[in-house]
Amino acid sequence: MEFVDVSYNRLVTAAGRSGSGYFIAALSVAGITLVGYRWLHFNQTTTALAFLLGVLAISAAWGLHQAVFMSIVATLALDYFFLPPIGAFNIANSQDWIALFAFLVTAVAVSELSGRARRGTRSAIERRQELERLYAFSQLLLSSDNPAELLNMVPRYIVESFGVRSVAILLSNRSDVYRSGPDIDGLEVRDLQLISLRGEPRIDALHQLAFMPLRMGARVVGCLGVSDSGLSKQTLEAIGSLVAIAVERAGAVEKLSRAEAARESEQLRSVLLDSVTHEFRSPLTAIKASVTSLLGSSNPSSGDSAAIHSPEERHELLTVINEESDRLNRLIGEAAEMAQLDANKVEFRFEPASIGPVVAEALHELKQLLAQHPVDVRIPADLPLARIDGAHIKEVMVHLIENAAKYSPAGAPIRITAEAKDNTVIISIADRGPGIDDFEQSLVFEKFYRGRNQRVQVHGTGMGLAICKAIVEAHGGQLGVTSQLGHGSVFYFSLQLG
Repeated sequence: MEFVDVSYNRLVTAAGRSGSGYFIAALSVAGITLVGYRWLHFNQTTTALAFLLGVLAISAAWGLHQAVFMSIVATLALDYFFLPPIGAFNIANSQDWIALFAFLVTAVAVSELSGRARRGTRSAIERRQELERLYAFSQLLLSSDNPAELLNMVPRYIVESFGVRSVAILLSNRSDVYRSGPDIDGLEVRDLQLISLRGEPRIDALHQLAFMPLRMGARVVGCLGVSDSGLSKQTLEAIGSLVAIAVERAGAVEKLSRAEAARESEQLRSVLLDSVTHEFRSPLTAIKASVTSLLGSSNPSSGDSAAIHSPEERHELLTVINEESDRLNRLIGEAAEMAQLDANKVEFRFEPASIGPVVAEALHELKQLLAQHPVDVRIPADLPLARIDGAHIKEVMVHLIENAAKYSPAGAPIRITAEAKDNTVIISIADRGPGIDDFEQSLVFEKFYRGRNQRVQVHGTGMGLAICKAIVEAHGGQLGVTSQLGHGSVFYFSLQLG
Protein backbone atom coordinates (compact mmCIF):
# COMPACT_ATOMS: atom_id res chain seq x y z
CA MET A 1 0.00 0.00 0.00
CA GLU A 2 1.47 3.34 -1.03
CA PHE A 3 1.72 6.21 1.40
CA VAL A 4 -0.17 9.35 0.38
CA ASP A 5 2.11 12.42 0.20
CA VAL A 6 1.05 15.96 0.96
CA SER A 7 0.95 16.86 -2.72
CA TYR A 8 0.06 19.71 -5.03
CA ASN A 9 -3.30 18.18 -6.00
CA ARG A 10 -4.45 18.08 -2.36
CA LEU A 11 -3.50 21.71 -1.86
CA VAL A 12 -5.21 23.02 -5.01
CA THR A 13 -8.33 20.92 -4.35
CA ALA A 14 -8.66 22.57 -0.95
CA ALA A 15 -8.31 25.97 -2.58
CA GLY A 16 -10.89 24.99 -5.24
CA ARG A 17 -13.48 24.13 -2.63
CA SER A 18 -13.39 27.67 -1.35
CA GLY A 19 -14.52 28.95 -4.76
CA SER A 20 -12.05 31.81 -4.79
CA GLY A 21 -10.01 30.37 -7.69
CA TYR A 22 -13.07 29.87 -9.89
CA PHE A 23 -14.43 33.29 -9.03
CA ILE A 24 -11.17 35.04 -9.95
CA ALA A 25 -10.94 33.01 -13.18
CA ALA A 26 -14.44 34.14 -14.20
CA LEU A 27 -13.64 37.71 -13.14
CA SER A 28 -10.46 37.65 -15.25
CA VAL A 29 -12.39 36.55 -18.34
CA ALA A 30 -14.97 39.27 -17.74
CA GLY A 31 -12.26 41.92 -17.34
CA ILE A 32 -10.36 40.94 -20.50
CA THR A 33 -13.61 40.78 -22.45
CA LEU A 34 -14.72 44.20 -21.20
CA VAL A 35 -11.41 45.88 -22.05
CA GLY A 36 -11.00 44.18 -25.40
CA TYR A 37 -14.60 44.46 -26.62
CA ARG A 38 -15.74 47.83 -25.36
CA TRP A 39 -12.62 50.00 -24.99
CA LEU A 40 -9.58 48.76 -26.92
CA HIS A 41 -11.44 46.73 -29.57
CA PHE A 42 -9.12 43.70 -29.68
CA ASN A 43 -9.08 41.53 -32.76
CA GLN A 44 -9.49 37.77 -32.47
CA THR A 45 -5.74 37.03 -32.21
CA THR A 46 -5.06 39.66 -29.56
CA THR A 47 -8.04 38.52 -27.52
CA ALA A 48 -6.95 34.87 -27.71
CA LEU A 49 -3.42 35.74 -26.53
CA ALA A 50 -4.80 37.84 -23.69
CA PHE A 51 -7.01 34.95 -22.60
CA LEU A 52 -4.00 32.56 -22.78
CA LEU A 53 -2.00 34.85 -20.50
CA GLY A 54 -4.88 34.88 -18.04
CA VAL A 55 -5.16 31.09 -18.16
CA LEU A 56 -1.43 30.79 -17.53
CA ALA A 57 -1.63 33.14 -14.54
CA ILE A 58 -4.62 31.29 -13.04
CA SER A 59 -2.87 27.94 -13.52
CA ALA A 60 0.29 29.18 -11.81
CA ALA A 61 -1.62 30.73 -8.92
CA TRP A 62 -4.41 28.18 -8.28
CA GLY A 63 -4.00 25.05 -10.34
CA LEU A 64 -5.24 22.94 -13.22
CA HIS A 65 -8.97 22.82 -12.38
CA GLN A 66 -9.35 26.58 -12.20
CA ALA A 67 -7.28 27.02 -15.39
CA VAL A 68 -9.47 24.54 -17.36
CA PHE A 69 -12.58 26.29 -16.07
CA MET A 70 -11.20 29.63 -17.28
CA SER A 71 -10.26 28.07 -20.66
CA ILE A 72 -13.85 26.97 -21.24
CA VAL A 73 -15.31 30.31 -20.13
CA ALA A 74 -12.74 32.17 -22.26
CA THR A 75 -13.67 30.01 -25.28
CA LEU A 76 -17.32 30.93 -24.86
CA ALA A 77 -16.46 34.62 -24.43
CA LEU A 78 -14.22 34.56 -27.53
CA ASP A 79 -17.04 32.98 -29.57
CA TYR A 80 -19.75 35.32 -28.32
CA PHE A 81 -17.93 38.66 -28.38
CA PHE A 82 -15.14 38.33 -30.97
CA LEU A 83 -16.11 35.74 -33.63
CA PRO A 84 -18.82 36.52 -36.19
CA PRO A 85 -21.71 36.66 -35.86
CA ILE A 86 -20.98 38.90 -32.86
CA GLY A 87 -23.44 38.52 -29.98
CA ALA A 88 -24.37 34.92 -30.78
CA PHE A 89 -22.91 31.51 -30.20
CA ASN A 90 -23.32 30.58 -33.86
CA ILE A 91 -20.09 30.39 -35.90
CA ALA A 92 -20.54 31.13 -39.61
CA ASN A 93 -17.02 30.38 -40.86
CA SER A 94 -15.50 26.90 -40.58
CA GLN A 95 -12.08 28.48 -40.03
CA ASP A 96 -13.44 30.12 -36.92
CA TRP A 97 -14.32 26.65 -35.63
CA ILE A 98 -10.72 25.59 -36.12
CA ALA A 99 -9.44 28.75 -34.43
CA LEU A 100 -11.81 28.30 -31.50
CA PHE A 101 -10.87 24.62 -31.09
CA ALA A 102 -7.15 25.46 -31.36
CA PHE A 103 -7.56 28.11 -28.67
CA LEU A 104 -9.33 25.70 -26.33
CA VAL A 105 -6.72 22.95 -26.83
CA THR A 106 -3.87 25.44 -26.42
CA ALA A 107 -5.38 26.87 -23.24
CA VAL A 108 -5.88 23.42 -21.72
CA ALA A 109 -2.37 22.33 -22.76
CA VAL A 110 -0.85 25.48 -21.29
CA SER A 111 -2.80 24.88 -18.09
CA GLU A 112 -1.54 21.30 -17.85
CA LEU A 113 2.08 22.27 -18.53
CA SER A 114 1.90 25.08 -16.01
CA GLY A 115 0.35 22.71 -13.46
CA ARG A 116 3.09 20.16 -14.03
CA ALA A 117 5.75 22.83 -13.57
CA ARG A 118 4.06 24.02 -10.40
CA ARG A 119 3.76 20.48 -9.04
CA GLY A 120 7.40 19.82 -9.89
CA THR A 121 8.48 23.02 -8.15
CA ARG A 122 6.47 22.21 -5.04
CA SER A 123 7.74 18.63 -5.03
CA ALA A 124 11.33 19.86 -5.32
CA ILE A 125 10.76 22.30 -2.46
CA GLU A 126 9.25 19.54 -0.31
CA ARG A 127 12.18 17.20 -1.06
CA ARG A 128 14.66 19.97 -0.28
CA GLN A 129 12.91 20.68 3.01
CA GLU A 130 12.91 16.98 3.85
CA LEU A 131 16.64 16.78 3.09
CA GLU A 132 17.26 19.80 5.32
CA ARG A 133 15.24 18.21 8.11
CA LEU A 134 17.08 14.91 7.64
CA TYR A 135 20.42 16.69 7.87
CA ALA A 136 19.37 18.57 11.02
CA PHE A 137 18.04 15.31 12.45
CA SER A 138 21.34 13.54 11.74
CA GLN A 139 23.17 16.31 13.59
CA LEU A 140 20.85 15.91 16.59
CA LEU A 141 21.59 12.20 16.68
CA LEU A 142 25.27 13.00 17.30
CA SER A 143 24.47 14.86 20.52
CA SER A 144 24.65 11.77 22.73
CA ASP A 145 26.84 8.68 22.93
CA ASN A 146 24.64 6.97 25.54
CA PRO A 147 22.26 4.47 23.86
CA ALA A 148 19.56 4.69 26.54
CA GLU A 149 19.63 8.50 26.59
CA LEU A 150 19.63 8.61 22.78
CA LEU A 151 16.64 6.28 22.50
CA ASN A 152 14.67 8.43 24.92
CA MET A 153 15.42 11.58 22.91
CA VAL A 154 15.08 10.30 19.32
CA PRO A 155 11.23 10.01 19.25
CA ARG A 156 10.89 13.59 20.45
CA TYR A 157 13.49 14.71 17.91
CA ILE A 158 11.48 13.13 15.08
CA VAL A 159 8.23 14.73 16.25
CA GLU A 160 9.86 18.18 16.50
CA SER A 161 11.85 17.90 13.25
CA PHE A 162 9.22 16.37 10.92
CA GLY A 163 5.93 17.53 12.42
CA VAL A 164 4.43 14.08 13.02
CA ARG A 165 2.04 13.35 15.90
CA SER A 166 3.85 10.56 17.72
CA VAL A 167 6.77 8.16 17.31
CA ALA A 168 7.67 4.82 18.89
CA ILE A 169 10.93 2.87 18.67
CA LEU A 170 11.50 -0.78 19.58
CA LEU A 171 14.91 -2.47 19.51
CA SER A 172 15.33 -6.21 19.11
CA ASN A 173 17.77 -6.45 22.02
CA ARG A 174 15.72 -4.30 24.43
CA SER A 175 12.31 -4.94 25.96
CA ASP A 176 11.33 -1.28 26.39
CA VAL A 177 9.41 0.78 23.84
CA TYR A 178 10.66 4.34 23.54
CA ARG A 179 7.85 6.82 22.76
CA SER A 180 7.60 10.55 22.10
CA GLY A 181 4.75 10.90 24.59
CA PRO A 182 2.32 8.99 26.79
CA ASP A 183 -0.23 8.39 23.98
CA ILE A 184 0.09 5.21 21.91
CA ASP A 185 -1.75 6.63 18.84
CA GLY A 186 -2.10 3.22 17.19
CA LEU A 187 1.60 2.31 17.53
CA GLU A 188 1.00 -0.97 19.36
CA VAL A 189 3.85 -3.03 20.77
CA ARG A 190 2.77 -6.16 18.88
CA ASP A 191 2.92 -4.31 15.55
CA LEU A 192 6.39 -3.00 16.33
CA GLN A 193 7.55 -6.48 17.31
CA LEU A 194 6.02 -8.03 14.18
CA ILE A 195 7.75 -5.57 11.84
CA SER A 196 11.01 -6.06 13.73
CA LEU A 197 10.75 -9.82 13.19
CA ARG A 198 9.62 -9.71 9.54
CA GLY A 199 11.91 -6.88 8.47
CA GLU A 200 9.33 -5.53 5.98
CA PRO A 201 7.79 -2.02 6.12
CA ARG A 202 4.05 -1.58 6.58
CA ILE A 203 2.36 1.74 5.74
CA ASP A 204 -1.34 2.19 6.49
CA ALA A 205 -2.52 5.28 4.61
CA LEU A 206 -6.08 4.91 5.93
CA HIS A 207 -5.05 5.24 9.58
CA GLN A 208 -1.92 7.28 8.77
CA LEU A 209 0.42 4.78 10.43
CA ALA A 210 3.87 3.78 9.20
CA PHE A 211 6.11 1.01 10.53
CA MET A 212 9.67 0.90 9.21
CA PRO A 213 12.31 -1.70 10.15
CA LEU A 214 15.57 -0.30 11.49
CA ARG A 215 18.24 -1.84 9.29
CA MET A 216 21.99 -2.05 9.58
CA GLY A 217 22.76 -3.48 6.18
CA ALA A 218 20.93 -6.80 5.97
CA ARG A 219 20.45 -6.99 9.74
CA VAL A 220 17.25 -5.67 11.36
CA VAL A 221 17.91 -4.14 14.77
CA GLY A 222 14.43 -2.86 15.57
CA CYS A 223 11.35 -1.01 14.34
CA LEU A 224 10.29 2.63 13.97
CA GLY A 225 6.59 3.52 14.21
CA VAL A 226 5.21 6.90 13.08
CA SER A 227 1.65 8.16 13.53
CA ASP A 228 -0.14 10.90 11.56
CA SER A 229 2.70 11.45 9.12
CA GLY A 230 2.75 13.08 5.71
CA LEU A 231 6.28 11.87 5.01
CA SER A 232 7.17 9.83 1.98
CA LYS A 233 8.27 6.22 2.22
CA GLN A 234 11.79 7.21 1.15
CA THR A 235 12.00 9.78 3.94
CA LEU A 236 10.78 7.26 6.51
CA GLU A 237 13.38 4.77 5.31
CA ALA A 238 16.06 7.43 5.61
CA ILE A 239 14.94 8.28 9.16
CA GLY A 240 14.99 4.59 10.07
CA SER A 241 18.50 4.18 8.68
CA LEU A 242 19.75 7.25 10.57
CA VAL A 243 18.23 6.00 13.82
CA ALA A 244 19.74 2.53 13.36
CA ILE A 245 23.17 3.97 12.60
CA ALA A 246 22.98 6.37 15.57
CA VAL A 247 21.98 3.59 17.98
CA GLU A 248 24.71 1.29 16.70
CA ARG A 249 27.24 4.10 16.91
CA ALA A 250 26.22 4.97 20.47
CA GLY A 251 26.44 1.28 21.42
CA ALA A 252 29.90 1.00 19.86
CA VAL A 253 31.08 4.15 21.66
CA GLU A 254 29.68 2.82 24.93
CA LYS A 255 31.48 -0.50 24.47
CA LEU A 256 34.68 1.32 23.56
CA SER A 257 34.31 3.53 26.64
CA ARG A 258 33.81 0.49 28.84
CA ALA A 259 36.82 -1.21 27.30
CA GLU A 260 38.90 1.95 27.78
CA ALA A 261 37.67 2.29 31.36
CA ALA A 262 38.53 -1.35 32.03
CA ARG A 263 41.97 -0.86 30.51
CA GLU A 264 42.58 2.27 32.56
CA SER A 265 41.30 0.51 35.67
CA GLU A 266 43.69 -2.36 35.05
CA GLN A 267 46.53 0.06 34.43
CA LEU A 268 45.63 1.98 37.58
CA ARG A 269 45.51 -1.27 39.52
CA SER A 270 48.97 -2.17 38.25
CA VAL A 271 50.35 1.26 39.12
CA LEU A 272 48.75 1.10 42.55
CA LEU A 273 50.10 -2.38 43.18
CA ASP A 274 53.57 -1.42 42.01
CA SER A 275 53.60 1.81 44.03
CA VAL A 276 52.15 0.32 47.18
CA THR A 277 54.36 -2.75 46.96
CA HIS A 278 57.50 -0.66 46.56
CA GLU A 279 56.59 1.81 49.30
CA PHE A 280 55.44 -0.86 51.72
CA ARG A 281 58.51 -3.00 51.11
CA SER A 282 60.96 -0.28 52.19
CA PRO A 283 59.66 0.20 55.77
CA LEU A 284 58.96 -3.52 56.12
CA THR A 285 62.53 -4.30 55.08
CA ALA A 286 63.92 -1.80 57.60
CA ILE A 287 61.66 -3.14 60.35
CA LYS A 288 62.56 -6.73 59.52
CA ALA A 289 66.31 -5.98 59.55
CA SER A 290 66.11 -4.13 62.86
CA VAL A 291 64.02 -6.83 64.53
CA THR A 292 66.31 -9.58 63.23
CA SER A 293 69.33 -7.75 64.60
CA LEU A 294 67.67 -7.26 67.98
CA LEU A 295 66.60 -10.90 68.17
CA GLY A 296 70.14 -11.97 67.39
CA SER A 297 71.55 -9.82 70.16
CA SER A 298 69.03 -11.17 72.66
CA ASN A 299 70.14 -14.79 72.04
CA PRO A 300 73.61 -15.20 73.63
CA SER A 301 73.64 -18.92 72.78
CA SER A 302 74.18 -18.05 69.13
CA GLY A 303 77.88 -17.61 69.89
CA ASP A 304 78.16 -14.50 67.77
CA SER A 305 79.58 -11.78 70.02
CA ALA A 306 79.24 -9.26 67.18
CA ALA A 307 75.47 -9.62 67.39
CA ILE A 308 75.39 -8.15 70.91
CA HIS A 309 74.43 -4.46 70.66
CA SER A 310 75.17 -1.63 73.02
CA PRO A 311 72.25 0.27 74.56
CA GLU A 312 72.81 3.11 72.03
CA GLU A 313 72.62 0.70 69.11
CA ARG A 314 69.51 -0.96 70.52
CA HIS A 315 67.91 2.46 70.94
CA GLU A 316 68.79 3.35 67.34
CA LEU A 317 67.30 0.11 66.01
CA LEU A 318 64.13 0.62 68.04
CA THR A 319 63.91 4.17 66.72
CA VAL A 320 64.12 2.82 63.15
CA ILE A 321 61.34 0.34 63.91
CA ASN A 322 59.19 3.08 65.41
CA GLU A 323 59.73 5.53 62.52
CA GLU A 324 59.22 2.92 59.82
CA SER A 325 56.11 1.63 61.58
CA ASP A 326 54.72 5.18 61.57
CA ARG A 327 55.59 5.50 57.90
CA LEU A 328 53.87 2.21 57.12
CA ASN A 329 50.82 3.24 59.10
CA ARG A 330 50.71 6.53 57.24
CA LEU A 331 50.91 4.80 53.87
CA ILE A 332 47.97 2.59 54.77
CA GLY A 333 46.05 5.59 56.09
CA GLU A 334 46.60 7.56 52.88
CA ALA A 335 45.41 4.67 50.74
CA ALA A 336 42.29 4.24 52.88
CA GLU A 337 41.57 7.99 52.90
CA MET A 338 41.97 8.22 49.13
CA ALA A 339 39.48 5.38 48.69
CA GLN A 340 36.98 7.11 51.01
CA LEU A 341 37.35 10.43 49.22
CA ASP A 342 36.80 8.76 45.85
CA ALA A 343 33.65 7.11 47.20
CA ASN A 344 32.39 10.42 48.75
CA LYS A 345 32.19 8.75 52.14
CA VAL A 346 34.18 11.38 54.05
CA GLU A 347 32.03 13.61 56.25
CA PHE A 348 33.06 17.26 56.47
CA ARG A 349 32.03 19.59 59.28
CA PHE A 350 32.24 23.11 57.92
CA GLU A 351 32.30 26.16 60.18
CA PRO A 352 33.72 29.70 60.01
CA ALA A 353 37.28 29.66 61.33
CA SER A 354 40.56 31.54 61.08
CA ILE A 355 43.26 29.97 58.96
CA GLY A 356 46.07 31.13 61.27
CA PRO A 357 45.62 28.51 64.05
CA VAL A 358 45.34 25.76 61.44
CA VAL A 359 48.69 26.75 59.94
CA ALA A 360 50.23 26.88 63.43
CA GLU A 361 49.02 23.34 64.21
CA ALA A 362 50.44 22.02 60.94
CA LEU A 363 53.83 23.66 61.64
CA HIS A 364 53.89 22.22 65.16
CA GLU A 365 53.23 18.72 63.81
CA LEU A 366 56.12 19.09 61.34
CA LYS A 367 58.48 20.74 63.83
CA GLN A 368 61.13 18.03 63.56
CA LEU A 369 61.05 17.94 59.73
CA LEU A 370 61.28 21.75 59.52
CA ALA A 371 64.30 21.99 61.81
CA GLN A 372 66.58 22.67 58.82
CA HIS A 373 64.21 25.04 57.00
CA PRO A 374 63.45 28.61 58.08
CA VAL A 375 59.68 29.18 57.78
CA ASP A 376 58.26 32.63 57.05
CA VAL A 377 54.55 32.89 57.89
CA ARG A 378 52.71 35.98 56.65
CA ILE A 379 49.03 35.87 57.57
CA PRO A 380 47.28 39.24 58.11
CA ALA A 381 45.65 39.69 61.49
CA ASP A 382 42.46 41.02 59.86
CA LEU A 383 42.12 38.10 57.43
CA PRO A 384 38.42 37.15 57.23
CA LEU A 385 37.17 33.79 58.45
CA ALA A 386 36.95 30.91 56.01
CA ARG A 387 34.34 28.16 55.81
CA ILE A 388 36.45 25.09 56.58
CA ASP A 389 36.72 21.72 58.25
CA GLY A 390 39.74 22.50 60.41
CA ALA A 391 41.07 18.94 60.68
CA HIS A 392 41.03 18.33 56.95
CA ILE A 393 42.51 21.73 56.03
CA LYS A 394 45.26 21.05 58.56
CA GLU A 395 45.91 17.80 56.70
CA VAL A 396 46.22 19.75 53.43
CA MET A 397 48.68 22.16 55.05
CA VAL A 398 50.73 19.27 56.47
CA HIS A 399 50.98 17.62 53.04
CA LEU A 400 51.98 20.81 51.24
CA ILE A 401 54.49 22.01 53.87
CA GLU A 402 55.97 18.52 54.15
CA ASN A 403 56.44 18.37 50.36
CA ALA A 404 58.08 21.81 50.41
CA ALA A 405 60.53 20.58 53.07
CA LYS A 406 61.25 17.20 51.48
CA TYR A 407 61.90 18.55 47.99
CA SER A 408 63.96 21.59 49.08
CA PRO A 409 67.66 21.47 49.99
CA ALA A 410 68.66 21.91 53.64
CA GLY A 411 68.55 25.54 54.70
CA ALA A 412 66.16 26.59 51.93
CA PRO A 413 63.39 28.84 53.27
CA ILE A 414 59.66 28.09 53.09
CA ARG A 415 57.15 30.93 52.91
CA ILE A 416 53.48 30.62 53.88
CA THR A 417 51.13 33.47 52.97
CA ALA A 418 47.39 34.07 53.02
CA GLU A 419 45.21 36.79 51.49
CA ALA A 420 41.57 37.57 50.82
CA LYS A 421 40.60 37.88 47.17
CA ASP A 422 37.23 37.75 45.36
CA ASN A 423 35.22 36.34 48.30
CA THR A 424 37.86 33.66 48.93
CA VAL A 425 40.90 33.15 51.13
CA ILE A 426 43.97 32.04 49.18
CA ILE A 427 46.78 30.22 51.01
CA SER A 428 50.17 29.78 49.31
CA ILE A 429 53.21 27.66 50.24
CA ALA A 430 56.40 28.64 48.39
CA ASP A 431 59.64 26.63 48.40
CA ARG A 432 63.08 26.80 46.83
CA GLY A 433 63.09 23.26 45.48
CA PRO A 434 64.06 22.00 42.01
CA GLY A 435 60.75 23.13 40.49
CA ILE A 436 58.25 21.24 38.35
CA ASP A 437 58.31 20.96 34.58
CA ASP A 438 55.41 22.65 32.74
CA PHE A 439 54.26 19.28 31.39
CA GLU A 440 54.11 17.76 34.87
CA GLN A 441 52.32 20.64 36.58
CA SER A 442 48.93 19.30 35.43
CA LEU A 443 49.85 15.72 36.40
CA VAL A 444 51.19 16.08 39.95
CA PHE A 445 47.63 16.17 41.34
CA GLU A 446 46.74 12.80 39.76
CA LYS A 447 46.67 9.74 41.98
CA PHE A 448 49.96 7.80 42.22
CA TYR A 449 51.80 10.19 39.91
CA ARG A 450 55.26 11.27 41.05
CA GLY A 451 57.74 13.58 39.36
CA ARG A 452 60.16 11.87 37.02
CA ASN A 453 63.21 13.38 38.73
CA GLN A 454 62.05 12.75 42.31
CA ARG A 455 60.78 9.18 42.18
CA VAL A 456 64.05 7.73 43.47
CA GLN A 457 65.31 10.62 45.60
CA VAL A 458 62.22 11.05 47.82
CA HIS A 459 59.94 8.31 49.14
CA GLY A 460 56.20 8.59 48.56
CA THR A 461 53.13 7.00 47.02
CA GLY A 462 51.92 9.95 44.94
CA MET A 463 48.64 10.13 46.89
CA GLY A 464 49.34 13.22 49.02
CA LEU A 465 48.51 15.90 46.44
CA ALA A 466 45.53 13.90 45.15
CA ILE A 467 44.15 13.82 48.71
CA CYS A 468 44.75 17.56 49.07
CA LYS A 469 42.96 18.25 45.79
CA ALA A 470 39.94 16.17 46.81
CA ILE A 471 39.70 17.90 50.21
CA VAL A 472 40.03 21.42 48.76
CA GLU A 473 37.42 20.72 46.05
CA ALA A 474 35.07 19.37 48.74
CA HIS A 475 35.41 22.82 50.35
CA GLY A 476 34.39 24.45 47.05
CA GLY A 477 37.93 25.67 46.33
CA GLN A 478 40.72 24.94 43.87
CA LEU A 479 44.26 23.66 44.29
CA GLY A 480 46.99 24.70 41.86
CA VAL A 481 50.71 25.21 41.37
CA THR A 482 53.04 27.63 39.61
CA SER A 483 56.65 26.58 39.21
CA GLN A 484 59.89 27.31 37.41
CA LEU A 485 62.65 24.76 37.02
CA GLY A 486 65.58 25.55 39.28
CA HIS A 487 63.73 28.28 41.21
CA GLY A 488 61.12 26.42 43.25
CA SER A 489 57.35 26.05 43.31
CA VAL A 490 54.31 27.77 44.82
CA PHE A 491 51.35 25.56 45.74
CA TYR A 492 48.17 27.50 46.48
CA PHE A 493 44.57 26.71 47.28
CA SER A 494 41.42 28.78 47.77
CA LEU A 495 38.70 28.55 50.41
CA GLN A 496 35.31 30.21 50.53
CA LEU A 497 34.70 32.92 53.08
CA GLY A 498 32.77 31.86 56.18
